[in-house]
Amino acid sequence: MPGAASGAGAARPAAPPTSLQVLRSLDSGPRGLLEREAQERLTRFGENTLPARRPVSWPRRFLRTLRDPFTSVLLCLGLVSALMGAWGTAAVTSVLVVVSCLLRSMEEHRADRATAALYELVATTATVLRRNGPDAVAQARELPVGELVPGDVIRLAPGDLVPADVQLLRAGGLTVHQSALTGESAPVAKHPVDAQALSAAATGPHCVPDAVDDVFAQHQLCFQGSSVASGSGTAVVVATGGRTRFAAAHDRSARRRGASAFDRSVRGISWTLIRFMLFTPPLVLMANAALRGRGLETLPFAVAVAVGLTPEMLPVIVTAALARGASLLARDHAVIVKRLPALHDLGAIDVLCLDKTGTLTQDRPVVDRTLGRTEEPDPLVLHWAAVNALWTLQLADLPAPDALDEAVLDAWDRRGGRDAAPLLPVEEYDAVAALPFDPVRRLSTAVVRPPGRFATHVLVTKGAAEAVLERCDLDPAERDRLSALAAREAADGLRLLAVARTERPARLGSYTPADERGLTFLGFVALRDALTPGAAEALGVLTRRGVAVKVLTGDHPGTAARACRDLGLDPGQVLSAGEIDGLDDVRLAGIAGRATVFARCTPAHKARIVDALRASGHTVGFLGDGVNDLPALYAADVGICPRNAVDVSREAADVVLAEKDLGAIDHAISAGRRSSGTIATYLRITLSSNLGNVIAMLAAGLLLPFLPMLPAQVLVQNLCFDAAQLAFAFDRPAPSVLRRPAVLRPRDFLRFITAFGLLNAAADLATFGVLALALHGSATDGQASFHSGWFTENLLTQALVMLLLRTGGGAVQRHGGGPLRAAAAGLAVVGVLLPLTALGPLLGMGALPPLYYLLLATVLALYACGLGWARTRYERNRRIS
Repeated sequence: MPGAASGAGAARPAAPPTSLQVLRSLDSGPRGLLEREAQERLTRFGENTLPARRPVSWPRRFLRTLRDPFTSVLLCLGLVSALMGAWGTAAVTSVLVVVSCLLRSMEEHRADRATAALYELVATTATVLRRNGPDAVAQARELPVGELVPGDVIRLAPGDLVPADVQLLRAGGLTVHQSALTGESAPVAKHPVDAQALSAAATGPHCVPDAVDDVFAQHQLCFQGSSVASGSGTAVVVATGGRTRFAAAHDRSARRRGASAFDRSVRGISWTLIRFMLFTPPLVLMANAALRGRGLETLPFAVAVAVGLTPEMLPVIVTAALARGASLLARDHAVIVKRLPALHDLGAIDVLCLDKTGTLTQDRPVVDRTLGRTEEPDPLVLHWAAVNALWTLQLADLPAPDALDEAVLDAWDRRGGRDAAPLLPVEEYDAVAALPFDPVRRLSTAVVRPPGRFATHVLVTKGAAEAVLERCDLDPAERDRLSALAAREAADGLRLLAVARTERPARLGSYTPADERGLTFLGFVALRDALTPGAAEALGVLTRRGVAVKVLTGDHPGTAARACRDLGLDPGQVLSAGEIDGLDDVRLAGIAGRATVFARCTPAHKARIVDALRASGHTVGFLGDGVNDLPALYAADVGICPRNAVDVSREAADVVLAEKDLGAIDHAISAGRRSSGTIATYLRITLSSNLGNVIAMLAAGLLLPFLPMLPAQVLVQNLCFDAAQLAFAFDRPAPSVLRRPAVLRPRDFLRFITAFGLLNAAADLATFGVLALALHGSATDGQASFHSGWFTENLLTQALVMLLLRTGGGAVQRHGGGPLRAAAAGLAVVGVLLPLTALGPLLGMGALPPLYYLLLATVLALYACGLGWARTRYERNRRIS
């Protein structure tokens, strides 16, 4: 019995159903369905299309932007201000919120429109066999793929996109690209179950193929999302629409992405500031009540202090900086950022995960070298391989040239006359017959006649190493040695073609696979994946940017490691899918940071590796283009895909590239770091300045018999500073921001704003002493003059901070010009002149004696020196850490 050969081992998966069994289960036949049956099934199963997603409406998009933590805080402060009667503060806050939300909504709408323009149909029509009646002849007709139903019989030809999940009924030399589903770079041979049975009958029971548990490895099945590389076939549709593997992968992956690096950073900074703001008003009220006996009349001042701590312009600056960076990327490099915060995430990336094929290597092989029987290079091997390739392509009349044959012929053409002088040009042989490559035999044979030798035919065979070796006259020891050599080369990432030949007396009859016996083994042709031009240089740039590259591929471990070595990327520890399955999440997170190549990865493996890298504290970008990449695209902080990716991948990605090019990713990362650098600079400057002012206000409120600054003055001061801060959106950060990932870390910001905020507060308190000295004995209104003096000092110190805390030291002269310098100058002019205008008295500010300006200049000079020293020390400590 057939089962007896298996012994008493572990249970094997069931053998795949035959073509006849599948046709019976679908109530169909080789001639296809009747038209009325097809219409009934179309009504029952629905159209063969993926479930459509509804576009996001404008109101929903706008409301979604309100979920930003800082936007929510500003809305709350605006509401409190309105309840307290501070209508000016409430109005300004509301305007800032609306402007920020509109900017973000408009930019994301623009990105969605640009992405929608890239969408292409998976397939448009299919060749289907249909009958008008039970006894009618089946007719082949072109139908829209949406009308396909289970049970339809279709024909596949080179270049066709597989329109549904199908099982093959007949096939001839059929190979299919299914990298979009599995990540495999090479075309996969496909053939019906019946062909395997025939091959087994011809070669013996030991060759019966094992049942395959991995559905994508079953050679009788083709899946929607794949394409025909060569050959032809007839197949029956087994699944359509949402029941295909393509749709199932999409549905499993279509889940909400976790918090990105930008979300985590903004949330951390936001909650730090929220705690400050919630703590400040009660502190002001209690301190004034305890020390000055003031009651609720200080509440407007307390709210103004809280508003003063708030970086009101943050949503506007963040949105404007990201939108500007996204617009420049789209204009200069054809990179579309669909989700604005993803631009910051690009700048924060320190690990980039990608597939090998199409990114590091091209989807075509090239000859690496030849190996004779003595393992030395032998031009004779390439010569006969080229003879086989040329005449197989010519005589077999294949619908599409085989990539391996083209690689062999290209290598022979490049060699030219070198090392080939005794050998005939391959074109001078007379062609007799050809047995084209068959996925069951796994080899091809060309029969040629050498010039002048009319009585001799030469059979030249080329194919898989084990298939060719078993047809050669070799003793067992020699066959084992050559098999071990082939295995070593394959483990080193090379694909081997074995080449053999034999001479036979000329004959008139046809040649069959039975003639492929008694061959003389010549050697191996070793092929590798062609490297992508510019990939090595791009990898070097990413390394200098502090970005570690991880290769997640469905290919063989040796193939992936070989490509990395050829590109100058140390493959390090190579993990295969089996090893990954043996690791728990904690151990995988530790190993994933050290490993570079992850081979034989399924979609679940890719997503798990990305999750492990994120769990260990990395900001992860993932570049993918197939359905098999969807889980990882959703799992990453930022998902990246080329515009020629499958449509569901483009839908899932945050960033769409014009081409699958590492250089474009470098441009995107640089743009993200510039935008993040602008945001970080704004936050450092604003928060440190605001914190210093708040500390000084609290101290002055306790030391002075009057409020140190009126609420209206606080509002005007904030408006002036906010207007000047708009220049940050148009600033170009120093080149140093490109050297490392740009991550907004709350702890770093807290240390920075605390240190520089205290320095700012010291300058404010020194100004109190200056005011006391300048106003002593003066005939001016002391309270109004104090308000005026502190207003002027605040704006001047903020102008200094804008320049000196941006880059520090001599870099100001090189990079601090443009809008930022003009804005700082304008802020200083307003601070000096506003109290002297007619608006001064209206705001409760009075004239100041000349001595104050002289003493203030001294304080500002000392403050500038202190800022420079502190900034230099901060940068030195940061570099060391």
